[in-house]
Amino acid sequence: MDIELGLDTFGDVTFDAAGEPLSHAQVLRNLVEQAVLADSVGVDFIGIGEHHREDFAVSSPEVVLAAIAARTERIRLGSAVTVLSSDDPIRVFQRFSEVDALSNGRAEVILGRGSFTESFPLFGFDLADYERLFEEKLDRFARVRDGQPAVYPPIEHGQLRTWIGVGGSPESVVRTARYGFGLMLAIIGGAPARFAPYVDLYHRAVEQLGGEALPVGVHSPGHIAETDEQAREELWPYYERHFGKLGAERGWPPVTRAHYDEEATTGSLYVGSPESVAQRIAATARTLGLGRFDLKYGNGGLPHEALMRSIELYGTVVIPRVRELLAADPA
Repeated sequence: MDIELGLDTFGDVTFDAAGEPLSHAQVLRNLVEQAVLADSVGVDFIGIGEHHREDFAVSSPEVVLAAIAARTERIRLGSAVTVLSSDDPIRVFQRFSEVDALSNGRAEVILGRGSFTESFPLFGFDLADYERLFEEKLDRFARVRDGQPAVYPPIEHGQLRTWIGVGGSPESVVRTARYGFGLMLAIIGGAPARFAPYVDLYHRAVEQLGGEALPVGVHSPGHIAETDEQAREELWPYYERHFGKLGAERGWPPVTRAHYDEEATTGSLYVGSPESVAQRIAATARTLGLGRFDLKYGNGGLPHEALMRSIELYGTVVIPRVRELLAADPA
């Protein structure tokens, strides 16, 4: 069972040893160093999210990806996600085509509507047009990707690898199949197995539409340290603060330690020692038949040093172990 194993980050504003937030500028510089490390330890892909709010540093993933392209050799580079609804699809294609050129063909894009909506008022869009804007702009992007019309610079070889990030609606899954893009499932809570019907729906829709069978990917949060206890204790205060803030904004129930521990044991929070995380990633890959798994690191602002160690363990220990487990028992 072949699988790509990547990392995603939203450029969460991180904190120093005294608990003070770093500047957005320093977070961006640290992010480039994290990607350089990921490249050196064998991570297949790094995805950078787009946000326009105080707790995240990245508003233009392509700029950061271009900086990473100049410092790396093999790792694939993409977004996680590009908020297409509030952007121009032609400009999105052009920017990623330039990243593709600078990286010698390593660029890809994950398109989505985004789980945050601050880009809509910022760029003068009405949230009432949320669905219509995405559908119209996705259609335009698909045509530009196919060369209609021709835009410059073009992709040097083949087509720009494109995914659609989906949170779990059947309509979004079928739409992804209709456009012939890869399906990237954002699973941030609950048992991963509950997404199996969406994977099955995607494959059936691709078959019925006569399309090419493309890999399915999963994006889920996590953190790795030497032991399960260390990883959970390191992440917990940042996770609690981050999701507590989001919960207050969105009317979610309060974040509890019991729920956190449950998610880290049987849910979609991949927190623990390299062996524990590898076992759970392999299990998810088998259950859903994945071609890609992206671990979303840096959840809530963990310090740069902890992130670097997590990335190192992911590349040097987790990735080889996942591949070993899947080779021994692929299904």
